Amino acid sequence: MTASRRGTLFVCAAAVLYSIGGLCIKVIPWNGMSINGGRTAIALLVIGGYLIWTRHPLRLNRWVLLGALSVFGTNALFSVANKLTTAANAIVLQFTVPIFVMLFSALFFRKRPGRLDLAACAVIFGGVLFFFVDSLSMGGGLGNLIALLSGVSYAGVFLMNDMPNGDAISSVFWGDVLSALAGLPFLLRETQFTRTALVSLVVLGVFQVGVAYVCLCIGLKTTPPVTASLVSGIEPVLNPILVALFYGERIGGFAMVGAAVVIVGVVGYNVLKGRQSREPARP
Repeated sequence: MTASRRGTLFVCAAAVLYSIGGLCIKVIPWNGMSINGGRTAIALLVIGGYLIWTRHPLRLNRWVLLGALSVFGTNALFSVANKLTTAANAIVLQFTVPIFVMLFSALFFRKRPGRLDLAACAVIFGGVLFFFVDSLSMGGGLGNLIALLSGVSYAGVFLMNDMPNGDAISSVFWGDVLSALAGLPFLLRETQFTRTALVSLVVLGVFQVGVAYVCLCIGLKTTPPVTASLVSGIEPVLNPILVALFYGERIGGFAMVGAAVVIVGVVGYNVLKGRQSREPARP
């Protein structure tokens, strides 16, 4: 297996782990910042353990800090947006991320997206919109804006390895430190510490944040940021599907069509991208 394909699989694994968030957040009766603070505090143990196991030095410079702010912004903004607008709005607006990745890559790193990248972006984003066509709403203006900003910060997460002197795993560690500290005051105000809430929080911290970010950082070493952001298009589709399977929420016909479009788009993009990489460069 090639390094690029292995990297794509790690990004895909991260997207699958991110998608379990809807299952767990649904049963935790807390403020969004409280949930984010608790899950990132637990995730720090996973990230710290990974750093020790791999003997990876923890770094801190302005580029690592910029990546950390991107991680913090993604974690916090999306959690808050889910409380201020519908889950569908939040997911769709955050998944504007491939657009921002392409924009920032062109503006700051002089990397223009190819035709295949642009076409895949249109197909996958269209599939996500189609998936949520029955549940999107015009309400929650502030929540919609915050969700869109989470898409901007999420783009920074995919660009962490492209930053000069950047170090993705260090950025994730410091980003989770910021998230845990910001969420602590909110967490201390909570009163409903049920067994279900605590177990769900541990699952979120260990898998949906900790292991997921480790997989993403490994994947980003060999996967271009645009490709990684497009592969992550499976996350917003898997999230409500898992909720439907475990909580009995129905999925309409439009949603099933949208899910198929996203999956075919992601798989087709990677197949065509692989063929492009094997083709000899034109003189």
